Amino acid sequence: MRDVVAANGLGCLPYFSLAKGFLTGKYRAGERVDSPRARGARAYVGERGDRVLTALREVADAHGVTPAAVALRWLADQPTVVAPIASGRDVDQLADLLPVQDLVLTDDERAALTAASR
Repeated sequence: MRDVVAANGLGCLPYFSLAKGFLTGKYRAGERVDSPRARGARAYVGERGDRVLTALREVADAHGVTPAAVALRWLADQPTVVAPIASGRDVDQLADLLPVQDLVLTDDERAALTAASR
């Protein structure tokens, strides 16, 4: 969809910006999480998902923020994205997302995240 949006000079608002919660880092192979999104997040578990979560964790640790905030910042930095949409079930989850506002990723960090997602 990115290519169609870009070719037509449009922007998009990605709805599942955290991949049904997977990009928070709490859904991993062999782990059970009590969450209404767990079933949908399982679609991302695997080798590629592990690569993405590892890259997110490295960048998050470097900035002292959550993987979710890094995922949202990376997405918001994409030229076709107007704003990513993310939701939380409670205030604690919202607190994990808010650092996206002030987070600045380096070109190398964005490249590493992009490479991990391919």
